[in-house]
Amino acid sequence: MASSRPRPRLGDLIEIFRFGYEHWAIYVGDGYVIHLAPCEIAGAVAASVLSELTNKAMVKKELLSAVAGRDNYRVNNKHDDRCKPLPINKIINQAEELVGTEFHYSLTSDNCEHFVNGLRYGISRSDQVTDALKTVSVATGILAVAGLVGMLLSRSKREKQ
Repeated sequence: MASSRPRPRLGDLIEIFRFGYEHWAIYVGDGYVIHLAPCEIAGAVAASVLSELTNKAMVKKELLSAVAGRDNYRVNNKHDDRCKPLPINKIINQAEELVGTEFHYSLTSDNCEHFVNGLRYGISRSDQVTDALKTVSVATGILAVAGLVGMLLSRSKREKQ
């Protein structure tokens, strides 16, 4: 199955589909990626939970095949149409220099997607976080409107009695 996957190029963002979220890495050549991974544990869903609980993650260089495991992945340079990627040599050099560095980890502000977007574009961002916040905002708005409608209907019913 790995042979049907697109071959990444240097500096490409790799989106790995985990159960319930996407993990992100940056391709640095020869089958390797650099990514922000939980301290002491690599590649497990439980490890992401551990990172959130400890607020720590490590920059690691590992084989893409090991990081992805059995999960599907794809090249996804999704912001290239809006943001100009940094020069490839700068992306790779900066990523390599960070290997072994421990970082603060936060699901909402300092996660693996923030990390790789910062390397490729110089802008730390996570669409997973933005999309989740939009969903919460929309759901909150719908619940507020539903509550208001319910309150008005209840009031109207009482006034008729």
